[in-house]
Amino acid sequence: MKCLLFFISCLFCVSLNSFAQDRADQQHLTDQNSFSMILLGDPQGYTKYDINQPLFDLCTAWIADNIDQLNIKTVLCTGDIVEQNENIVRNRKMLNQTSREMWEAASNAFKRLDNKVPYIISAGNHEYGYQRSENGMTHFPEYFPFERNSAWRDICVSAYPNRNGLASLENAAFEFADPNWGKLLVLTTEFAPRDEVLNWAKNLISQSSYKDHKVIFMTHSFLKERTAERIQEETYAITPRNWGEAIWQKLIKPSENIFMVICGHTGKPGDFEDSVAYRVDKNSSGKDVHQMMFNIQILGGGWEGNGGDGWLRILEFLPDGKTIKVRTYSPLFGISPSTKHLAHRTGACDQFDIVVK
Repeated sequence: MKCLLFFISCLFCVSLNSFAQDRADQQHLTDQNSFSMILLGDPQGYTKYDINQPLFDLCTAWIADNIDQLNIKTVLCTGDIVEQNENIVRNRKMLNQTSREMWEAASNAFKRLDNKVPYIISAGNHEYGYQRSENGMTHFPEYFPFERNSAWRDICVSAYPNRNGLASLENAAFEFADPNWGKLLVLTTEFAPRDEVLNWAKNLISQSSYKDHKVIFMTHSFLKERTAERIQEETYAITPRNWGEAIWQKLIKPSENIFMVICGHTGKPGDFEDSVAYRVDKNSSGKDVHQMMFNIQILGGGWEGNGGDGWLRILEFLPDGKTIKVRTYSPLFGISPSTKHLAHRTGACDQFDIVVK
């Protein structure tokens, strides 16, 4: 009888475990020797309403659940993790949280990844000033100090002080290694980076230690939605600053080893194509530079909707050392059997390959 009960118990545990995995909707690599990076678009629409904040938690919980399954090396976030950096007056038409509540919500969402996987945030315009980058004041280093995530310790190789002269991960470089891809460097910068930040980045990646690395450059504002034009000028008062085209001319184009630029920031209500962009240009050495914008904040019902329907991107780096498979996926749809069929976008702008030459 005890053997029978034990057998039934084992069957129940196996069934429960299978059910839990099915509900979590774990994703798979197309090649077991690949690794991945997960890309999060601007999450401010999740944090500015208390009712939306669990959707951000769901995204990071799903990532944590798939670290081993997808061999995730890092999580990339395009910035604007809050709606307003420093404001206590709640404009109910566009938010119901104070700035502190939004910072705490963003911090709690990323807490699920602490000490498990590095995440790299490209601070956006909403992380500065009071409401929209009136100046360089920011609470970013308070909520995301270097010490909070042990996964940063061995891979952060350089950082540059922020606009307030403080040590911060707003301007930082992270090194990764893979037997098929060699050495990679992910470099992130503050919103509309100053000349000295671009010079720091340029000097760093040209050093003998990093000149042979494949470099991914992240900054919040760079491309416009749909047209993929590089941004020439914006109206934010923060100074000094550089916009997309200036960043291209001063840093990206002259650098031999930057092969990809990732940004967020722009978008408008409409089709999914109005929240993404992609283009390829040659740098001064004749090498392709892939530039990708991904910003999902208005896809779940517009500016005041649910914040983005949980959409994120899985960037799978294949073992051929040159191909990145881009997939657009939502754990919000994927978690339920009744909506799982909607969890993958398969349009031309959602699912494509990047070939690094």
